[in-house]
Amino acid sequence: MLLPHNRPGNQRILVVEDEKVLCETIVRSLRRLDYSVDSCYDGNEAIELLCIESYDLVLLDLNLPGTDGMTVLRKLRQTDRDTKVLILSARSEVADKVDGLDSGANDYLSKPFHLEELEARIRSLTRRQFTQNDVVLTCGDISFDTKSRIASAAGLKLTLTRKESAILEYLLLNRGRPVSQEELIDHVWDNSVDNFSNSIRVHISALRKKLRAALGYDPIRNRIGEGYVMEDNIL
Repeated sequence: MLLPHNRPGNQRILVVEDEKVLCETIVRSLRRLDYSVDSCYDGNEAIELLCIESYDLVLLDLNLPGTDGMTVLRKLRQTDRDTKVLILSARSEVADKVDGLDSGANDYLSKPFHLEELEARIRSLTRRQFTQNDVVLTCGDISFDTKSRIASAAGLKLTLTRKESAILEYLLLNRGRPVSQEELIDHVWDNSVDNFSNSIRVHISALRKKLRAALGYDPIRNRIGEGYVMEDNIL
């Protein structure tokens, strides 16, 4: 196991990966980006670390010696619902991904992968965790109170459905970054909705109409091939 590498104020990440070369490559990459990183190579050690240390994110391989990754995930979720978990696995079947997400993982990345993609997934997960501590999310004249679930635009209270509120919250959490329909399915919808469902587009269209009526412009832009992005003062 690599010894804790703590720097005040940094996001803390635990890498659990039994392929030592890959594990060390990931650790070096993340430390270069100024993350604070611990690592271990088997499930039993991962469980021990998770019991005594606090992490913002866990990168978790499934095929681990000692205790397998899915068991580690389920044990973690028995007492901790907040720590983000990104599964790294050579298992690329849809059923494996669904099982991992249903067991409490926040994201799933199939091997082999590019470090750039891993870093982007980590940025997204740690950014969401950081901003979710905010009570009120804002973008220009739009605000959303995450505790009361009240949304307003240009000082006017918006009447939103539960799905519209969830979409607005997620776009505000990721403001300035395109969010794909697939990502919305993973984080806003349940598993009963597929990528080809028109339901998502219907809810987004309704949300955009309400925002446009209050603001006089549509703050949500649909970037073809990228996704929906919340931007300030799009005229």
